[in-house]
Amino acid sequence: AQAKNIFWQVSGKATLGTTAAVKGIILSQTLISMNTGATLSGRALAQTAVTLIANTITAP
Repeated sequence: AQAKNIFWQVSGKATLGTTAAVKGIILSQTLISMNTGATLSGRALAQTAVTLIANTITAP
């Protein structure tokens, strides 16, 4: 599947663990936190905040 066609809907906080590799668009009601080295091929959209620590995000 292509990253632009994958949607992750989270009702609370979404956390991507250290060195996690995720594809898709993350929609969070509150916070999205990406730990060190996590990568995202997609978008991270949250109502309050997106926290990044040495991450790579590429547009789908």
